[in-house]
Amino acid sequence: MTNNQEKHFYTFTNEHHRETYVEQLQGENSNDRNDRAIRVAAKWYNEHLKNMSAENRLQVIFITNDRKNKEKAIEEGIPAFTCEEYIKSLTANPELIDRLACLSEEGNEIESGKTIFSEHLPLSKLQQGIKSGTYLQGTFRASRENYLEATVWVHSDDEDNKEILLQGLKNLNRAIHEDIVAVELLPKHQWVAPSSVVLQDEGQNEDDIEKEEERERILKTAVNEKMLKPTGRVVGIIKRNWRPYCGMLSKSDIKESRRHLFTPADKRIPRIRIETRQASTLEGRRIIVAVDGWPRNSRYPNGHFVKNLGEVGDKETETEVLLLEHDVPHQAFSQAVLSFLPKMPWSITEKDMKNREDLRHLCVCSVDPPGCTDIDDALHCRELENGNLEVGVHIADVSHFIRPGNALDQESARRGTTVYLCEKRIDMVPELLSSNLCSLRSNVDRLAFSCIWEMTHNAEILKTRFTKSVINSKASLTYAEAQMRIDSAAMNDNITTSLRGLNKLAKILKKGRIEKGALTLSSPEVRFHMDSETHDPIDLQTKELRETNSMVEEFMLLANISVAKKIHEEFSEHALLRKHPAPPPSNYEILVKAAKSKNLEIKTDTAKALADSLDQADSPIFPYLNTLLRILATRCMMQAVYFCSGMDNDFHHYGLASPIYTHFTSPIRRYADIIVHRLLAVAIGADCTYPELTDKHKLADLCKNLNFRHKMAQYAQRASVAFHTQLFFKSKGIVSEEAYILFVRKNAIVVLIPKYGLEGTVFFEEKDKPNPRLIYDDEIPSLKIEDTVFHVFDKVKVKIMLDSSNLQHQKIRMSLVEPQIPGISVSADTSNMDINEPERKKKKLQK
Repeated sequence: MTNNQEKHFYTFTNEHHRETYVEQLQGENSNDRNDRAIRVAAKWYNEHLKNMSAENRLQVIFITNDRKNKEKAIEEGIPAFTCEEYIKSLTANPELIDRLACLSEEGNEIESGKTIFSEHLPLSKLQQGIKSGTYLQGTFRASRENYLEATVWVHSDDEDNKEILLQGLKNLNRAIHEDIVAVELLPKHQWVAPSSVVLQDEGQNEDDIEKEEERERILKTAVNEKMLKPTGRVVGIIKRNWRPYCGMLSKSDIKESRRHLFTPADKRIPRIRIETRQASTLEGRRIIVAVDGWPRNSRYPNGHFVKNLGEVGDKETETEVLLLEHDVPHQAFSQAVLSFLPKMPWSITEKDMKNREDLRHLCVCSVDPPGCTDIDDALHCRELENGNLEVGVHIADVSHFIRPGNALDQESARRGTTVYLCEKRIDMVPELLSSNLCSLRSNVDRLAFSCIWEMTHNAEILKTRFTKSVINSKASLTYAEAQMRIDSAAMNDNITTSLRGLNKLAKILKKGRIEKGALTLSSPEVRFHMDSETHDPIDLQTKELRETNSMVEEFMLLANISVAKKIHEEFSEHALLRKHPAPPPSNYEILVKAAKSKNLEIKTDTAKALADSLDQADSPIFPYLNTLLRILATRCMMQAVYFCSGMDNDFHHYGLASPIYTHFTSPIRRYADIIVHRLLAVAIGADCTYPELTDKHKLADLCKNLNFRHKMAQYAQRASVAFHTQLFFKSKGIVSEEAYILFVRKNAIVVLIPKYGLEGTVFFEEKDKPNPRLIYDDEIPSLKIEDTVFHVFDKVKVKIMLDSSNLQHQKIRMSLVEPQIPGISVSADTSNMDINEPERKKKKLQK
């Protein structure tokens, strides 16, 4: 604050000023001494400012929530206020009152006689209990489906009690999702099984605890011994992990009430009670609320209003919500960060050429998706005099511009990755680098880090070398343009010849990888076509993949593997690598059973066995079956993660069937690649090392953040696709489409619609409707409804519509059209159905 000129803040070091320094008196504790020192400073500063001219004179006021301190200040003639009194005096901004933290009056709780929760034990007792094994420490994870249930993931090596189940409001004892808690294990006869009931917190009658107890009884269904899980209760909070939450206000039914409940967008977070005077203006809007505390006599935590984000359903607002909810840093880059960018106009100097090869004469080109401005990589292929081929992968030299430890480096490390939403990109590095100086655009000189192989025409690698370089790309092509050149008999220029050579080698490399057991999996990726003026999605189609996509991918994989070997040779303890763990056999159950239902066998003992059986799983009468199997196989996989080589001994990448792997090829959009560039530069003597590069604990912490950021970026991207899909169906209305069953559940089927790459659930039990006869068989797996049996991969027809009845969680709803089941299936006619009719009637009545 003091560095920012616009903030008008000053620091006054009263402890180092003769007239304001105070000695601790005999019998005075340090807290009272500090309070006195602040009062002395406030009084002195007011006297000091009296020397200013009358029109400029300022008054110093003293703000404290400490009652005794305030009383003493007033006695001493110092203008003193509590925070609330001061805020209330600012008549120009009455809404500031809403932003005051709600101070729970812990002392008055017990007197109200309505204690709901047991007291949290103090930290010292918790630490003793954890040490002695009486309590277990872990991360509290609330359930999305059931607000009265949670699990605690225990931080210990005891495999038997790795996950502890909590059920019921009192056992959850005011913990909130992601808090670090201490739990006490209940005796075995009190253990319960996870509930199969979906329970949403209606939150109408705020403190109706009897109703809650009745709901808790619903959870406890009779189950066999095997299903019982270690069960516990929260005895204390070790570390709160609260963040500001996005959501909507549930306005109180009581007229003129200032107390309202706030419903977070994340279903794992409880409702929060807030006081606000602007409830009518905040209704129907997305807002941010912070939690202040959770008294023992309150059914919900207390919090306060922080910010009004905008109208629900508005594109800008919803994008802001999904970025905040997935913790994606997206503020504009600060001046401190921007100050480390090169001054424009920028050009390559002699100093830049030190330890760098001039490769501007090579016929290098880039191949990317249309509209790509952050071009990370470029390629070349040429024949050498000895008849062999030289292939080069040239990667943007981002680490030349981002030096270790400065503000630009710290910000890039914090962001970890670029996030691609449907119609915007949240850059990891400022635009001057991402779209200009680092981007390997055509016909301009650019700094690169090159990985160059000498290969035979059969793609056997004879030599590998790495060098910092300067290149001049001869063309920036899209995948389609590159494919057209390769396929056109009329084109034989240098760029095309280079592309043909690369394509031929890529096919051989891919074949070799697949023979080793690399997996070719599938996910239905969709691309939106936007209206050029409104930017609303007007068309939605699955992405088409060409040979050239595969060509680029093969050489990126090869470069990543080559670099991984090199940095691990040089830094066996400090290499940043990426691994993909093999899934536990139980993960494959669903895939094996699904294939079996179509008389196909999927072997899962090794990646090679899985890859081979996926290749053989074909049906002449059902060509889409293989894609469905691969989509299902993707769901069985574990997440790939970054790790530090000195902290782990399993390096294997299961999906790529490679013993070692890293990320080197996308430093504009991934921070991991910047670290890998730095390690490689030291390994080849093009740069010098620095202490943090060889601190494996710091590298392990960095990997932890990168893994978190990558996961959140993926979730944010999916949420963006889901929101734009809703917008698309909002404008399109109701449609009927062919779909395939991916999973069968006890009361529903999960389907995939290939045309839109869209997944959704068709439920067979509806509120206020007679329930059909359902028979679920987990072994096959199948679901029998009346006389119709559904298996995985069966083809069905569904009706798709947008359900806006719940503003907070709008969703795509699907109903069965075919096969026809009386009382279940709906007609294919899409003209007379309106999912929002009940909502409209309700609004009419209110008017």
